[in-house]
Amino acid sequence: MNAIPDVSLAELEREEVELQLDRFTNEDALALGLRLVEIARAEHLAITVNVCRGEQRLFHHALAGTSADNDVWIERKNRVVRRFGHSSLLIGQRAAQAGRSFAEQALVDESEFAAHGGAFPLNVRGAGLVGTITVSGLPQLEDHRLVVRVLREFAARGGAPSD
Repeated sequence: MNAIPDVSLAELEREEVELQLDRFTNEDALALGLRLVEIARAEHLAITVNVCRGEQRLFHHALAGTSADNDVWIERKNRVVRRFGHSSLLIGQRAAQAGRSFAEQALVDESEFAAHGGAFPLNVRGAGLVGTITVSGLPQLEDHRLVVRVLREFAARGGAPSD
């Protein structure tokens, strides 16, 4: 993978610090997933949305124009976040900027791991990584930015009502 121009590692790292949550409940997962679907419908985006706590899928929806391939991409991106604790885009950019392929650098099977943008860690303050929020269907930087956009909105309004 080649590095994406104009995307700095520092910026991606700041996003992860900025977008830590105070909590993460099933209702929060539903709110995040529904907001991504709402935006996708309004902007006519063919994406699949996935929100997990650990290995448990709490929300999953595929919009028109997607396929089972998007589900595979989501799983591969999520594995990167779960294993390395950072967004799939950040991990991919680190490898690319080091001049190596992600699979070569991390010693992983590319059929199982995808360090392409779209999967973001759900970190709870004081607890660390608790889940993932992932979009697949757009170019990788757009997948990533859509997830970040929704997490920023979510944080700005203080999250969803707890269950």
